[in-house]
Amino acid sequence: MLYSELDTFDRRILIALQADASQSTAAIAEQVGLSQAPCWRRIQRMKAAGIITGQITLIDRRKLGFHTTVFAEVKLSATGRSNVDAFIAAIQGYPEVTDCHMLLGKVDFLLRIVTRDNEAYERFFYEKLSMAPGVQDINSIVALSDIKVMAPLPIAADGL
Repeated sequence: MLYSELDTFDRRILIALQADASQSTAAIAEQVGLSQAPCWRRIQRMKAAGIITGQITLIDRRKLGFHTTVFAEVKLSATGRSNVDAFIAAIQGYPEVTDCHMLLGKVDFLLRIVTRDNEAYERFFYEKLSMAPGVQDINSIVALSDIKVMAPLPIAADGL
């Protein structure tokens, strides 16, 4: 199932779920103008098609003591398949890395890393990130504040 195959009800359901995935199916159905059973079937169909891949709870990181966000640009020493796979496997095991993107350009990966403070990032940098397979260079950029995080996709309810 492709996005272009979704009708207005499907897109409205996705918008409602992105706003608050903890809502009941009945509440979502009311928002989008469907009864509960067809709404539930549409949600299940989009899950089966892989459009809806999961549900998460957003947490204020600062209230849990995670005060530092760092974006790390990582360049590997060789772009051979073995180094890429080994690097990806290592990164997937680091809970501090909340996002990892493979890039085209001067760097190979962009990571978002969340730690309690700068000292915790320094330990992570020296003990884990710089020791990951194939790492040649890391450029760390410390974020001062969060402006827009975990924003919903820009789904238009009545069109693409």
